[in-house]
Amino acid sequence: MVQNNGNLRMELIQIPPDYLNIMGYVDESEVNGPGRRAVVWVQGCLRQCRGCFNKESWSFAINQLVSVDTLAEKILSNPRNQGVTFSGGEPFWQAAALAVLAAKVKAAGLNVMSFSGFTLEELQSDSAPAGSQDLLNQLDILIDGPYIQSLALNSPDSPVSSSNQRVHVFNPALQEHITWTSDQIEIHIFKDGSRIITGYRGRLELE
Repeated sequence: MVQNNGNLRMELIQIPPDYLNIMGYVDESEVNGPGRRAVVWVQGCLRQCRGCFNKESWSFAINQLVSVDTLAEKILSNPRNQGVTFSGGEPFWQAAALAVLAAKVKAAGLNVMSFSGFTLEELQSDSAPAGSQDLLNQLDILIDGPYIQSLALNSPDSPVSSSNQRVHVFNPALQEHITWTSDQIEIHIFKDGSRIITGYRGRLELE
């Protein structure tokens, strides 16, 4: 259940225009969508699903402030990135800035995918977060619906984490590329020795 969002506008106002508040970033992931992808985990979610894999992403407090232009340059600087995935947290609470980022990387030939705890119908409604339709217009793939622990999957045949979630393919060219599965993991090790473990039921672990 989405919690009362009465204070959300005040929390989001901390983010300057054309900036994103992110939790993490990796290049060349192969378990967060088709092909090799940059993955951006945004900071902030009101949903707080039981069994959530990224509880650190719930807070809307500033984590890493990154400009849209800087993030676009970072994504495009790696020629092995074929697409970009937005995860979280809840990407659609920062939909307007993500729509601008999506347009920049799509202009360079990358495809764009997002996870969301909202359903597509909610994102198309009048009560959707600001900028939701702009972001939807840029997406090639949307995975929608909240994680429901009682419906959890960990399957080599499923790209979603719980059976209520749906895969919406808006770009027909990607229809035959829904090949990642909810039982895959990756470990990304950085130069400073820190690690990100991702892909297992959508989990992001920072160490």
